Amino acid sequence: MPHKNKQLTGSPQGSEPVYLTLGKLRRAHGTKGEIPLEIYSDLLELLSPEQVVYVGETHQAYTIQETRWKNELLLIKFKGLSDRDIVSKLTNAFVYVRTDQLPSLADDEFYLYQLIGLAVYEEDGPYLGRLTEILRTGANDVYLVESDAGEEILIPAIEDVILEIDLERGTILVSKMEWYGEGA
Repeated sequence: MPHKNKQLTGSPQGSEPVYLTLGKLRRAHGTKGEIPLEIYSDLLELLSPEQVVYVGETHQAYTIQETRWKNELLLIKFKGLSDRDIVSKLTNAFVYVRTDQLPSLADDEFYLYQLIGLAVYEEDGPYLGRLTEILRTGANDVYLVESDAGEEILIPAIEDVILEIDLERGTILVSKMEWYGEGA
């Protein structure tokens, strides 16, 4: 079965990360403490009023007071921060959410960070390697799998190719592709 995914970037580390990146703060806007966020995620419900987010390398917790759109950026006002000078210190800091804050997904849906590090096997059994990166293309995602020998294999994340994803076993089963290892 193909995976249905939610875009969410983070630091892939073989084990589940504690924090995932939602976006990056830009320069303060106006004089009332608003700061624009360049959004990296499609989980906008995590950026609504009363949500707690974590800012910067120290993951300082802030509660969102209000938000509004300004072009492609989301202007955020944090509770307790109403001064431009104070908010300006957050410029270029990343905004994170903890993985335990993520919405639950259906059984056949996965967050992309959950797939990084999974062992990839062909349907007839051969081990291909570990999923190290997910490339976002216009048509479909492409899985970058690295073999134990350090060779890279590109696998299109489409229904005909991705047969099964089993998070409990830590595996991805893909259909046999004749072009593996041929040519180039």
